[in-house]
Amino acid sequence: MSRRLNDLPNVAGDLFKAPVATDFANVATSTHAPRFLLLYGSVRERSYSRLLTMEAARLLEAMGGEVKIFDPRGLPLPDGEPETHPKVQELRDLVVWSEGMVWCSPERHGAMTGIMKAQIDWIPLTQGAVRPTQGKTLAVMEVSGGSQSFNAVNQMRILGRWMRMITIPNQSAVAKAYLEFDDEGRMKPSSYYERVVDVMEELVKFTLLTRDVSPFLVDRYSERRESAEELAKRVSIRSI
Repeated sequence: MSRRLNDLPNVAGDLFKAPVATDFANVATSTHAPRFLLLYGSVRERSYSRLLTMEAARLLEAMGGEVKIFDPRGLPLPDGEPETHPKVQELRDLVVWSEGMVWCSPERHGAMTGIMKAQIDWIPLTQGAVRPTQGKTLAVMEVSGGSQSFNAVNQMRILGRWMRMITIPNQSAVAKAYLEFDDEGRMKPSSYYERVVDVMEELVKFTLLTRDVSPFLVDRYSERRESAEELAKRVSIRSI
């Protein structure tokens, strides 16, 4: 044990790792297009969160990404149906497939919509040995009918952190969304649109930067210790 570890009596020396720059040297580099799952929080016929999501999808595809948009129609309320429900399985499969996500919700009563929250609530923190969201990138956006607000994006940031995602610094909040889209559903030129371009550009950069090293970035001492303790318990049980 090193001298420094001698000063840390509560640390398990065999599980303690000091990160160094060379940890990144031998990481393989993916060559496939970055994969993005986009979620939106409204099922209205003219849903501005869906229209904004579609604009984001076009930008991500133009930047070389592979994009899939989940349609929340038909998704049951959390715990209202078993996990084997087809829409739940569709959502979960897409989450596992993705390397980054975009969450876009209307702001309703000062919060994200129930439709948005239901989608997030159906995404498990663990799925067998897989953590579906851990280490994946996330961009958050919202639309509102009145003045610009950030309640929904702030809430989604909290959820992203809770789900151990790498939530990028930039975000989009489109005020008076009904004025920002033309009759064909395309976003009009504006500073709001330019912000969406900025956010998608940043999301692609962060995804390319982190997708191959995310297992290392989210590796935790406490979980390594927990795994070791569980192993010790199993060995102890077998030896009785």
